[in-house]
Amino acid sequence: MGALKFKSLFTPVSAGAASLLVAVSALSACNSSKMMGDLNPSETLTQGYVIDQQAIDSVPVGSSREQVLLALGTPSTTATFDNEAFYYISQTRKRYVAFDKPHLVDQKVLAVYFGADGRVTQIANYGLKDGKIFDFISRTTPTGGKDQNFLSQIINGASKLAPGLPGGGNGM
Repeated sequence: MGALKFKSLFTPVSAGAASLLVAVSALSACNSSKMMGDLNPSETLTQGYVIDQQAIDSVPVGSSREQVLLALGTPSTTATFDNEAFYYISQTRKRYVAFDKPHLVDQKVLAVYFGADGRVTQIANYGLKDGKIFDFISRTTPTGGKDQNFLSQIINGASKLAPGLPGGGNGM
């Protein structure tokens, strides 16, 4: 039987090409801190209307709805009935670790109230301390009591209906 012959998968590389490859690799490592965010994975996210004090000052009490829209832009939301208030809402969230759920750190609501004549009667700024946290993305507010998901509600409902199951029914 003859000897097995292997063909090399690698072609010879000159010393100059090898040193160039090493130099490029070393230099690309120097720039990695910018790509990695200086090794700080935290991130601050601002969503919504960023309140500009100069724009607010240009809308004094007595201004019309049109003046408010020109100075502040379209509101985030309006009052439910008769548009008697415009609300400009912003939230600041912070993510401390990559892929972590952002946590609410600040919330501001600029409320512009109108009278029956369509003129500004009051301008108010509300912050996180003034009310409940409201998630403007999912449009939910936290409720009091126990937080249950859909599956746990089904299991609890079934256990109340079936007295034979552990923890179910009152055995009457």
